[in-house]
Amino acid sequence: MAEIKAAIVGCGRISDLHVLGYRECDNASIAAVFDMNILRAQKKAKEWAVSNVYKSYEALLDDPDVNLVELLVPHHLHAEMTIAACQAGKHVSVQKPMAMNVREADQMIESADKAGVLLRVYENFVFYPPYIRAKELIDSGEIGEPQMIRVHVGTGKSKTAWKVPLSAWRWRFNDEKNSGGVMVFDHGYHLFSLIYYLMGEVECVYAWIDRSPVGGGIPQWIAQVDSPAIVMFQFKSPRKYGVLDFVHTPNLVMDTNYYADDDRVEVIGDKGIILINRCTARTINLPELMLYKGGITSAIKVDRVEWHDSFIDCTKHMVETIRYGGMPVLDGQTGKAVLQFALAAQISAKFGSEVRPYEL
Repeated sequence: MAEIKAAIVGCGRISDLHVLGYRECDNASIAAVFDMNILRAQKKAKEWAVSNVYKSYEALLDDPDVNLVELLVPHHLHAEMTIAACQAGKHVSVQKPMAMNVREADQMIESADKAGVLLRVYENFVFYPPYIRAKELIDSGEIGEPQMIRVHVGTGKSKTAWKVPLSAWRWRFNDEKNSGGVMVFDHGYHLFSLIYYLMGEVECVYAWIDRSPVGGGIPQWIAQVDSPAIVMFQFKSPRKYGVLDFVHTPNLVMDTNYYADDDRVEVIGDKGIILINRCTARTINLPELMLYKGGITSAIKVDRVEWHDSFIDCTKHMVETIRYGGMPVLDGQTGKAVLQFALAAQISAKFGSEVRPYEL
């Protein structure tokens, strides 16, 4: 197959990580850029040495050289822009969360199927090397039969963290553009995806979601954080359960070159325990991946542990899937299942009842 030529649509802060994988691909490149802010698009195009900067999404989709569209846009635009790209015959890699609701997800899947193109949700967490190694340990039986997964998410601060202005986040506090909170739905989709990847499909969900001031002098009428929160769930496989918790701790100091987010995971089996102690940021001073088995705790060597490594591998995976065939990780149907999991938490917290994701 000829070279994969991708278009980056949306040139916000995260786009800098999306380009890394293309730099390491001999058979793929960035061919075009579009952003509603033309000056920002031009700036990024210059940095990335991309010559084609489009003034409209429609014009970009008319470019016959572009065969893959990377959608890095606010959530409420995912369905509309995905469907348009599919109808134009382009493969689509859309940022998480997949869509605002299940109806939109179904429309996206149908459009991709009808056009004969690939649709995947860009989910870098399931490509983070320590998580992949943990999955290998689970699948090889190192901890026996997994019975419980515990996932923790916390916010913090860091002198070396990305400086992201409130203006870049403000739309995330609007339910009409985000369909849920910035922690449980927006960032949480990463963790719902990871839980699905490590342990399988979920049968039932029960959640509590509170609200807290953002901090930093931002009035509550402008923004609140959906935290503290806790999501409990039962897997479809027998005797498997999980807990996902969120805390907003803006004064907690972290070491990071990206977002100041504390993401930690523990998987408990009947013969051992796996702990992943790092993702976006470094908090607890422990090895990135640890295995407890037979009364002994061991550090498991993982060669690549930087968060940006997950973006590189996620991008390369999509390129290889287009070139050689197969289905991408977090294809449309899997992305929909994760979306149902995430929405189930929102609905459960709102109505105080158990929710079965697959019934949504």
